[in-house]
Parts: sequence; structure tokens; C-alpha cells
Amino acid sequence: MLGKFLDRLLKKALSDLVRSGHLTVVTASGAALTFGDGSGALSQVRFADAMAQWGFMTDPELRLGELFSDGRLLVEAGTIYDFLALVLGNVRAAPQARPNALVRTANRLRFATRRLRQRNTARRAKSNVAHHYDLGDELYRLFLDDDWQYSCAYFETPGQSLEQAQLAKKRHIAAKLLLQPGQRVLDIGCGWGGLALYLARTAAAGSVLGITLSEEQLATARRRAAAGGLDGTVEFQLTDYRELQDGFDRIVSVGMFEHVGLAYYDTYFQHCRRLLRPDGVMLLHTIGCTGVPSHANPWLDKYIFPGGYLPTLSELTPAIERSGLMVTDIEVLRLHYAETLLHWRQRFMRRRDEALRLYDERFCRLWEFYLAFCEAAFRYEDVVVFQVQLAVKTETVPPTRSYVEEREAVLRSRE
Repeated sequence: MLGKFLDRLLKKALSDLVRSGHLTVVTASGAALTFGDGSGALSQVRFADAMAQWGFMTDPELRLGELFSDGRLLVEAGTIYDFLALVLGNVRAAPQARPNALVRTANRLRFATRRLRQRNTARRAKSNVAHHYDLGDELYRLFLDDDWQYSCAYFETPGQSLEQAQLAKKRHIAAKLLLQPGQRVLDIGCGWGGLALYLARTAAAGSVLGITLSEEQLATARRRAAAGGLDGTVEFQLTDYRELQDGFDRIVSVGMFEHVGLAYYDTYFQHCRRLLRPDGVMLLHTIGCTGVPSHANPWLDKYIFPGGYLPTLSELTPAIERSGLMVTDIEVLRLHYAETLLHWRQRFMRRRDEALRLYDERFCRLWEFYLAFCEAAFRYEDVVVFQVQLAVKTETVPPTRSYVEEREAVLRSRE
């Protein structure tokens, strides 16, 4: 009786949503339900038990990733990415489809309490960073490019390799910074140090300070600076951005702002304004959303990026305005991160056996879901990357964008 009831609920929900594609869902009771118009390759999943099916129906944002990681949602045809792409593609095509009352209630509660989830004090911020970035360099070596860039690449042409696109990203950012020889640069959230080293070696920065809250990243970045003979020019510190007091000519932050937390936007931009010298320029590279403000994805928040949040421009710009900084340019990178994540997912899956030796089967499924879900979100949802250029004075940045290509050409010749 319970099985038939759950099957009816599932059939109604997915029939209203999945209108195109070829999806088969095998329920916990053994029924095979088919959805879509039969076009494209078959994607088939199976629920291992009734509670898994119920969990998916009542809270899919949280439970889908958990069920796949725990082996209670089994993919029997295609991949988990194929399933996510099919479902999210249909969601985009049918924005009028409403989730059930339980899902709507859960989402309203998450929106109402989102600031509590993002209370990223200095101590909590370090703990959040350690949760993800201190998993071990051996893991990231499996899928990142040679320079350890763990953020959106910049694909200038179709078919570029990941290494070429990540180099293009660094070049693009450096051009927008309008660096002059000898200037002092701050890199907030420096990762494994690749961008800081590029700014010193190729863009002729006088000195670069890279700060991170990850002890593993710090150790690797320092080793790389020493190996490249740049440890006198590039310094790396385990420091929260709120602790800095010195002045800088340029500030860059790539893939860090997502961890700041909505309640700390004013703190972040006001502190950057204090650190930036009168002729200073800042480049903020962050994941964001083009839709209306929402809540953080609960599965990503719980298992991958605790305390993380993707801002809309309507949440970013008021804090920038209150800080006294001026927005001088905004570029929206739309599908670049989807392509980046495709490379990462393919590389991770090719070396999955090595990841299994480092961790366990559940961890491998969890990371496969993470990479697949994020790729699908960048392709089918309102998730993008914002590159926001900021300045103190209006005359610091040229009046046209031609300088970007001109500076990229100079940097390319130096590479």
C-alpha cells in the first residue's frame, strides 16, 4: 500500500516536470516509471528503498546528493550527470512547474535562516576552509591543471585545453588589474599560489602577498615560491583578510568571496577599501546568480562548502556602494565554469581508482555528485561567474575596454 502511494506521488511530480528526454525511474516497489518524450539517450535510476524515495520527494535539494553518495539512488543507465542534466534542463524549460508543499516549506525556512548559516567569523571561516581545502593535495592533483587553479577557467576558443584556459584566466585577470611595474598586490584567498606567482613572474608586480586559511594550500604555495626563486617577491600567509592593515596598490580575489557570507559583505568591501591605496584597483572574481536572491544549496552547504553563498548583483552592489569603492566594470562569464567542471569531472572519473585508494567509495560518489551537480547548475540554472572591477578614483581605469586585449597581448608575449 505504501509503495503504491509513493509511486503515485513520484509519477505525478515527475510527469509535470520531465516533458522532454528519456527518463526511467525504478521505484522501491519495483515499478518502472517512464518520463519525457523518449528523445535522447536513456537515463535510468533506481531507488533502493522506500525511505530513499520519500526523501527525494520531500527534500530533493538535500536528499538527492545524500542518496547517491550512500548508494541508495543507483544509476543504471547513463551517469549521475546525465540524470541531473535531464532534470535541470526540464526545470529550465518549465519554470512554471511548482515543487510540492513540503519542498516549498523547506526552501522558505532555508531562506529565512540563511544569515545564521553564514555566520563566518574568523574562527568559523578557517574551519569552513579546512573542511574542503585541507582534504589533501593528493586529491586535487587528480583533476586540477598543472598550476593547481581551482576556479573558473577562461575558454577563449572552443577546444582549448584546461591548462590553456586556466592560463588565459590568469592573463585576463592580470590585464584588468592594470598593474604597473613594482606595485604591491594582495591576493585574498590565494589557493595554491598560482595566480600570485603569475602576477610576480609575468605581470611584473613588485611584491605579492597571498593570504589563505588553508594550511595545506599555504605549505604548497610557499614551496612553489621557493622553487621558482620568488620567495623574496611573493609571500604567503595564513591570515584572515580582516587582520590585514597594510596598504596595497592592487587587490585580487578569485573564488574566495563565495565563503564570505551575506552578513559580512559590508565588512569585506569596507576593509578592502581601507587596504586599497588612492590609485588602487581591485578585481573580484566570484560565482554568483543572475536570478533573485535565494538560499545556499543545502547539500553543498552541508558536505562541500559549509557557510558558502552565491550572491546576486543586487546583494553585491549595495555593499560596494556603501564602502566607497566604485564599480568600473562587470563581466559575466556564463558557460566557462561548466566547461571547467566538465574537464575536472572527466579527469576525476578517469582517476577514480586513485581517489578510492585515498578515501573510500562513499567519498568518491560524493565527489562525483559534487562535480556533476555543479556542472549541471552552470549549464541549466542561473549560476554564473562575475568579474567585478573596482577602483577608488574614476580616472584610474581607462574609459574604454580596449586596454584589456592590449595588456593580454603583452602578457601573452611574456609567457
